[in-house]
Parts: sequence; C-alpha cells; structure tokens
Amino acid sequence: MTTSGSGTQAIVLVLFTTLVTVTLLMCVMAGPDRDDLANFYTGYLSLTPLKNGLAIAGDYISAATVLSTTGIIALTGYDGYVLAVSTALSLVLLMFLLAEPLRNAGRFTMGDVLARNMPGRAVRIAACLVTLSATLPFLVVQLSGAGSLLTFILNIPHAAGARTASIVIVGTLMIIYAAIGGMRGTALIQMIKIVLLLGTSIVVAALVLNRFDWSPGAILRAAQHGSGAGPAYLHQGLQLGTSAGGRLDFLSFQITIILGVACLPHITMRLYSAQDVPAVRRSMSWAVGTVTTFCLLVIIMGTGAAALLGSQHITAADPHGRTSLLMLSQVLGGAPGSAGATMLYSAVAGMVFITLLSSVAGMTLAAASSLAHDLFAHAVRRGRAEPRTEMTVAAWTSVVVGIVAIGLATTVQNWDVGVLTTLAVCIGASAVAPALTYSLFWRGFTRTGLLATLYGGAASALLLMVFSKAVSGTPSAVFPHADFDLFPMQTTGLVSIPFGYLAGWMGSRLDHRRRAADSREHRRLYEEGEARLLAAAE
Repeated sequence: MTTSGSGTQAIVLVLFTTLVTVTLLMCVMAGPDRDDLANFYTGYLSLTPLKNGLAIAGDYISAATVLSTTGIIALTGYDGYVLAVSTALSLVLLMFLLAEPLRNAGRFTMGDVLARNMPGRAVRIAACLVTLSATLPFLVVQLSGAGSLLTFILNIPHAAGARTASIVIVGTLMIIYAAIGGMRGTALIQMIKIVLLLGTSIVVAALVLNRFDWSPGAILRAAQHGSGAGPAYLHQGLQLGTSAGGRLDFLSFQITIILGVACLPHITMRLYSAQDVPAVRRSMSWAVGTVTTFCLLVIIMGTGAAALLGSQHITAADPHGRTSLLMLSQVLGGAPGSAGATMLYSAVAGMVFITLLSSVAGMTLAAASSLAHDLFAHAVRRGRAEPRTEMTVAAWTSVVVGIVAIGLATTVQNWDVGVLTTLAVCIGASAVAPALTYSLFWRGFTRTGLLATLYGGAASALLLMVFSKAVSGTPSAVFPHADFDLFPMQTTGLVSIPFGYLAGWMGSRLDHRRRAADSREHRRLYEEGEARLLAAAE
C-alpha cells in the first residue's frame, strides 16, 4: 500500500512547517525570564484548570499511546482493548490517590516531594537517577520511532540517512521547546496537540462507524475476519499467548501499566503547575475525561483498522502495526489522490508529528529539571544556587539530555526498541510509585527505606528486563537469535513491583531497629555515667 502522492507530500510538508513555526513562536513568547525559576518550572501557576488538564492529558498521551496502542488493537483485539482501558485507569488512580497530596508536597520536581521529610544529598541524587532512568528510555523510543514514521509519512526511501535526519530534526526541536519554553511553553504545545489529536481522532472514528452504518457488531465481525484470528480476536491471548505463563504475563503487563504510567516523572511534574488543591482536582477531572475519550476513540480506530485493512497489510508495513492509523486514514479518505484522502491523511500525519514533538519535549523538560534542580542546585550546591545559575544549568542540561537521546536513538534505530517503553513503565511502577505512596502516606517511612525503594525497584526492573523474553529467546525479542532469557516473562511488574514495596518496608524497619538500638545504647551509657557519678559522690 503506497503512502501518498507528490501533492499529498507537499501539503504534509507545508502543514509540518506551519506547526513547527507556530509552536516555536509560542514557546518563545511564553518562555520565562532567565532568573525566574517559578515561571520555568511551573509557568507561574497561571494555567486555568481546563488548560492544565489538557496539558496533563497531552503529556500523558504519547506517540506510543497513539500509534502502538492502535496497532496492538488492530492486531490482537481483546488484549489491545484491555491495554487502552488500563491506560485510562492509571490516570484515574493518580487522580484519586496521589494528585492532591503531590500538589501539597511538591514544588518543582519529584525530588522535592521525596526530600520534604527526608532532606539530603542522597535522596536528591536517587530521585534524579530514577527520573533519568524512567524518561531517557521513553525519549529513545519516541525519537527512534520518529525516523521510521516521518520517512513513511513523507514517502521518503526508508534509508538509514533519511531516518537519522528525521531523528536529528525532531530531537533538535524538542531541545528548543524544553530549553526556551519551560513548563508554560511546553504546556501550550501540549494543548495544541491534544486539540488536534481529539479532533482528528473523532473524525477518523466517525468515518469508521459510518462505513459500517454505525453498527458496533458489524465492525467487530469484520475485524475478526480481517485479523485472520476469527473468534480469538475477542479473547485474551493473541499478544502473549493463552498458556498459564501467557496469562500471568498479561496480568503483569496490565498491573504495570495501571501503577506505572501515571507515576512517570514527566506526568507528575504537571501537577505542580496547578494553582492550588481545588485547581489540581479540576485539572485532573479534565485530564481523565480527555484521556478516557481518546482511549475510546483508539479502540474504535484500532478495530476499524483490523476490519478495513486486515492484519496482512498492516504487518507488511510494520510488524507491530504502528502505521495502521496512517494507513486507515488513506482508506477512509476516499479514492487515492482525491481531495478527501489528501486532507484526511494530512490531518492524521500532522497530528502524529505534533504528538511526537510534544511528547519528547515534555520528557526532556522533566529530565533537565531534575538534573538542574535536584542534582545541581541541591546535591551539588546544597540549595545555595542562584536562580539565574539554575536556569542556565536547566537550559544546558536540556541540550545535553537531547543530544544523548538523539545519539542513542540513532544508534538503535534498526533495533526493535519497544522494550524500552516497557522498561520505563516498569521503573515507574516498581520505584516511583512505591516511593511516592510511602512518602505521602506512611509516617514510618525513612531515608533508608526511600533509597532502598528507589534503587531496589529500579534495579530489579532493569535486571529482570535484561534477562526477560522481551530481550532474547523469542522471535519478537530485541535479540531473537540470542538466548539468555532467565526470567520467563516479558514484563517485570509482577516481581519488581512487590520487590520495590518490600525494599522500602524492610529498609524502614531496619532503620527503626537501628535507631532503637542506638537509643538503648545511649540510655545505657547515660545510666552508667550516672551510676559512676553517684558512686564518686558517696
């Protein structure tokens, strides 16, 4: 299936150029002063609940959510439906459990929340390292995918040079957005992205429903036929298998998504830009409503792709179905080369492009903010850094993070790096979620427990992922011809999440026992001293 004609390519290029020009201009206009930390990190708390909610939803819905989830639904049916529902449930969990306490406890970064009751360099360093370990894999995946997607969208020969150029262009733009725009500038881009995303998705979903006379049953029947799986399309198992191990892996994956996605640092960072607790509550209501609506649209679009394209055409273009939404827009627009086909394909391509840009910009800002605020300002300068200096460091760390991400994405552009998305979410669920819940709700949580949670949860997720079936031992693994899969699942959450919570509990209990022992020793020495004084007086 061809991607587009020369006329469509010209329109797409004009649309891309317009989007870049408008968003760059908005970043420059909304950018903070060089010595204004509050504006850079929170945008002066100036966003209304609606705007902040749209920005949260924009950060939450990444290009992976748009493209990969649509593809998974198109290829695996029921498994993809559950993934979309779990994605929405994760934000609901954040709204009801963590949003308000995080807004009360935080200032700029996750490190501020964790160091509120346990200040110290060790906590700041651990928070920064975990933030980087959760955001950098996501950045690499997004940028690596940008190369293949842009060459597909623009119908450029799928050569390494073209993909590398696309990665560098997207990466350069993300650096500019994060370094110049700060929180408010990236929030404006997220708002533009979510409006375009919802508008385009509504049109595509409506065209899918209209093609089947607005009959969900007809769409499902056609999807079962197009997928080649028949009735199995509506049952669990097409993605990870129907064996006991596959069902266990499926459960692990969903638990990891629910606990991990909304706890990622670039998502929680948006909560600190709300004016107060009522504002964060209203912001989260808008965000949850927006994300839930989009997940419903993704289910319709993914099912429509299976029904109208078929799994053979989808996997021929991309084995993971990440181009299925673009291919669907070509089918729904009408005859190839027609005005309708050109307009719909250009709209979807523009939506994908702005989604890529906004997603990587938000993640870059979160990583750079943690490096500048947690590592430099508090761990190195011990809280005595000048605002102008910290702002300069934040801008330059955005450049460094961007360059590192571009270099890694270019290096692994020929690999199947989807496992890095799973790794990032596993770290969010295994390290960030336990650390936040313990810090906010358990008064007995100590510094040792916090460090054990952060390092133990992240290390267990990383170690198990390296030796999982997602990396080796299966045809779909990163290294399909190698075989060092000592861990029998593709996701680590079922083991690493309990380990993260257990490490925090054990570290805190050991801290309490050590303090009790120290207290008893001090009391014994004090009593011995008193006894010696009494004996001398007698």
